[in-house]
Amino acid sequence: MDIIRTLGVFLVYKKKGLIKMEMNELQTLRHSASHMLAQAVKRLYPDTKLAIGPAIDDGFYYDFDTEHTFTPEDLEALEKEMKKIAKENLKIERFELSRAEALELMKDEPYKVELINDLPEDATISFYKQGDFVDLCAGPHVNYTSKVKAYKLLSATGAYWRGNEKNKMLQRIYGTAFLNKADLEAHLEQLEEAKKRDHNKLGRELELFTTVDYIGQGLPIMLPKGARVIQLLQRWVEDEEQKRGWQLTKTPLMAKSDLYKISGHWDHYKEGMFILGDEEKDKEVFALRPMTCPFQYQAFLNRGRSYRDLPMRLNETSTLFRNEASGEMHGLIRVRQFTISEGHLMCTPEQLEEEFKGCLELTNYMLTTLGLIEDVSYRFSKWDPDDREKYIGTEEQWDEAQDTMEKILKDLNIDYKVGVGEAAFYGPKLDIQIKNVHGKEDTLVTIQIDQMLAEKFGMEYVDKDGTKKNPYIIHRTSIGCYERTLALLIEKYAGAFPVWLAPVQIKLLPIADRHLDYVYEIKKQLEA
Repeated sequence: MDIIRTLGVFLVYKKKGLIKMEMNELQTLRHSASHMLAQAVKRLYPDTKLAIGPAIDDGFYYDFDTEHTFTPEDLEALEKEMKKIAKENLKIERFELSRAEALELMKDEPYKVELINDLPEDATISFYKQGDFVDLCAGPHVNYTSKVKAYKLLSATGAYWRGNEKNKMLQRIYGTAFLNKADLEAHLEQLEEAKKRDHNKLGRELELFTTVDYIGQGLPIMLPKGARVIQLLQRWVEDEEQKRGWQLTKTPLMAKSDLYKISGHWDHYKEGMFILGDEEKDKEVFALRPMTCPFQYQAFLNRGRSYRDLPMRLNETSTLFRNEASGEMHGLIRVRQFTISEGHLMCTPEQLEEEFKGCLELTNYMLTTLGLIEDVSYRFSKWDPDDREKYIGTEEQWDEAQDTMEKILKDLNIDYKVGVGEAAFYGPKLDIQIKNVHGKEDTLVTIQIDQMLAEKFGMEYVDKDGTKKNPYIIHRTSIGCYERTLALLIEKYAGAFPVWLAPVQIKLLPIADRHLDYVYEIKKQLEA
């Protein structure tokens, strides 16, 4: 399955055809606002090439290919032009064309031509016209431009065409629109509060972390105060995991490619890894670990196992490395080196539900303690059977694993959404999602069911009946990535952490200089 966010509305298509996902009234308004923005850009910068302009959760954006760099002053000018377009009360009309006619109409818009060529042969190709402006679009829209009254252009940034860093960098203008001015003003106030809480700004001001250009993007430096918070979190997590029967391991930060070839990461995750060496020249090629699972399996494989050894719960405070795209990285939210509360649990099929429940209980306890539980949502991430190359295993194995997880989630009364195509390449997962202050959603914690990698690694146990069987594996984190969790805590508490997490517990303020010696004596006693 392919998902195109390119024609101003989500278009989902399979081989059998095109399915349009409907918008609500507010999304329709925002979608129309994006077209008005594109029309304004074309009026003020006629040589600009149009890319995409969808409605999004909190507004809209449009991507442009232009030599001109948009400034805050340009956004003000574009807003004024959008007001003119609204006053002109242009009728917004839909029409359809054949593929040949569509390509002819869009011949001077290379990005639109590419989108048209990517559509299935039997797809309906529709356009929307307002005045002299025409855009390739599936709709829907409001009837007249005058309906769009309460809007604001917010920022301009870079964005790769189709989100691929190998493609050209375009300019993306973000905006928002509401049904009335009161809602818009309330939203803008929220945005101002979000700016104040942004961990990227506040974390630096409070001297929790910093970044250095010559070290590299996505490689933050934890300053003493930030490192102290991470230390407190790590000690707490490891202690709580130990109470619940988790055993600590410490494994290498890198391995030969041989390990990743067994696990399948070399075939399915290689682009996201930092490779050390050249496969064509070097006898041995290494890679920094993007996850801990194939390393921790070696603790299970260290000797023969029976059902009496299960469940085996292994945890590790793991430093991982992932080659994230430069455009995806943001402060502590998404980085290239990070530390995670990672664990892997081997169990029998009969133990699976109870152990999964225990993993979720641990996570919920920790998120509750941190004050984040009220901000999370749950996503059941499944495979996409129409994109088999992304996954290992048979359809029967995936059906069994997903049916098992679905039963567990229903038994636990978990309210979740389904994410097709979001599964790991080896199994389905429960993703615990959370939004930062800007509304961007990320995964905080994952709990995954895996019945495939045990077989690949030859992991077996002797069951009660004397037969050898592959264990089920649960991959899990407890609070997820420490860096991301710290970012969310900074934003949640605006830097005023709960007392037990505060890196500065007390400050001594002498009233006069004659008290300094006494204050320093008190300081020594408190630090002892």
